Amino acid sequence: MKSHSYMSHSFQGFGISPYMQELMVYAGHLNCYAQCNEVLEHFLNIQVSSSQVYRVTDYTSNQLKDEDNSLERLLPPVSNDDILYVELDGSMISTREDGWKEVKLGRVFKGSDCLNPHSTSSMIAASQYAGHFGNSEEFCSKMEHLIDNYGNLRGRLVFITDGALWIKNWIEDAYCDAGSLLDYFHACEHLHKFADTLCFETPKSKELWCDRQKELLLDSQTQKVIENISQISGKEKDKQDLMNYYQNNINRMDYKKYRETGCGIIGSGAIESAHRTVIQKRMKLSGQHWSRSGARNMLRLRIISMNRQWHKVIGVLKKTEKRAA
Repeated sequence: MKSHSYMSHSFQGFGISPYMQELMVYAGHLNCYAQCNEVLEHFLNIQVSSSQVYRVTDYTSNQLKDEDNSLERLLPPVSNDDILYVELDGSMISTREDGWKEVKLGRVFKGSDCLNPHSTSSMIAASQYAGHFGNSEEFCSKMEHLIDNYGNLRGRLVFITDGALWIKNWIEDAYCDAGSLLDYFHACEHLHKFADTLCFETPKSKELWCDRQKELLLDSQTQKVIENISQISGKEKDKQDLMNYYQNNINRMDYKKYRETGCGIIGSGAIESAHRTVIQKRMKLSGQHWSRSGARNMLRLRIISMNRQWHKVIGVLKKTEKRAA
């Protein structure tokens, strides 16, 4: 049985034993505070209020804020025949001060850790996450610190992202030697939205036209797709918007090459999944509105937990215990 003797006695401050505080923080980072106290009471037969769970959880995470800019490498080194993939994107949460604001999230993983990447049972055996609630410059700086800890990989570093301009510009500035790919499914999503504005004879003819363009995209014939769009009957503005989107990202649409590189993934499903598990599962529940500091503190705990670094939380509680003693 795991020993928690170092956290078994109470100390000044919250008047709660460090071990009990760890349980409160763990419960608090998993579910809304209003339900955490019920769970703790059910398992421990100890009554704590939801406000107590909130205070302990928020305070403990705030003590870990210096960890935000000390992102060490957690995955093994990238071998010469492997690829380090980086995916990043934003997810919206509701805040009290600013309404809906974006939480930025990054996920780093190796091609060798992608299991069954082209099947419905695909999974990633090991990942490292980085999150940020703030501006893109700070997030990019954090991501650079993390990525650079894996060494100068050049072509063995591959970014898969959506069409956000700030992400595209950052990759071109900071990692011009790396591979950069526009998520294939984002490219197809734009294609289908455009097709919805067109008049086809039958739904089947629309499906066939879209399928043909997607085959050309997979074969890295983006210029041919742009020509086909220009020749089809439709609103000129809609046509020009899609052609501009593809033209601006054409250097990031070599899908044929990257299907034959590493584990062959060309979509950002890994980061889409991470949004659900890291952020939305806890920070986008019904009726939630976060303060800026509360959002940062909760995001920090979610990242620490997903990175399997819960020892950092225990370390903070041990330090607090020593100071109190």
